[in-house]
Amino acid sequence: MPEFLGIDTSNYTTSAAILSTDDMTVRQAKKLLPVKSGEKGIRQSDAVFHHTVALPGMIASVANGAIPDGIGVSVRPRSAEGSYMPCFLVGESAADSIGSVCGIVPDKTSHQVGHILAALYSCGELALLKGSKPFIAFHVSGGTTDMLLCSPDKADVLRIEELGHSLDLKAGQAIDRAGVMLGLDFPCGPELEKIALLSDREFKIRPVMRGKDCSLSGIENKCKKMLEKGEPKEDIARFCIDSVLSAIRAMTSEAVREYGDLPLIYAGGVMSNSYIADKLSEEFGGKFAESKYSSDNAAGVAIFSAVRRGYIR
Repeated sequence: MPEFLGIDTSNYTTSAAILSTDDMTVRQAKKLLPVKSGEKGIRQSDAVFHHTVALPGMIASVANGAIPDGIGVSVRPRSAEGSYMPCFLVGESAADSIGSVCGIVPDKTSHQVGHILAALYSCGELALLKGSKPFIAFHVSGGTTDMLLCSPDKADVLRIEELGHSLDLKAGQAIDRAGVMLGLDFPCGPELEKIALLSDREFKIRPVMRGKDCSLSGIENKCKKMLEKGEPKEDIARFCIDSVLSAIRAMTSEAVREYGDLPLIYAGGVMSNSYIADKLSEEFGGKFAESKYSSDNAAGVAIFSAVRRGYIR
């Protein structure tokens, strides 16, 4: 049974996965990096340390001693020139070491491509990798709010062209900063969503757009003012999530207007928000990964290796 190891050491999660291509099943393990209460993130030096400690156990728990037929690993955050973060060196070093013992040259890609492939796998759309028809993917997380034109590519699996992005704060940052204001532990997305669903307040939000690009920095400032005025926490949470939704909706509308009826795929941790997903799916017919494949994971880079080596056609 051909099996492919995936390794991803992102800014906040250590993860490993094994893809079995005979039945297209994935077994994966992941661990959030520890962030101190009240803080909005983690230093790269600390992230590197925690990945180094956690990764061997993650790999051992999914590999079960088997020698993989391929190794996929994320070595940079985004599919853009100059994209770099030190935390990805931990995964790349592990993949190179395992590969040298097993006689395998690792298949290296970006964390972003891993997210998109995991989403395609989860929502049953891997067939979009065949042929030459493009699709539009959103990668929305703590580090990115990107709208991407994706085309199948023999060498790189996906050729990616950026269509739009956030000009300042990223969607996940806006959510986490609002959550920390409300006393939630980082990362705040799931808990902020629970609180927001307690609100029945309706906000009329006009997103700040520059063409296909959005600006999200105003969300943090507005949430702070609402908190200072003593407004209910559930209303603040609802405003934050509705603001992110309005920006993604506006970006999607611009893409549909220009590119027509291309498939829409939504990936990244913010897109595991069921409230946002339900609204966008209803309005645009977009496809979303289930939560464990929306948040950071190594399944997508395992799929990357299998596709590059011709085991997924």
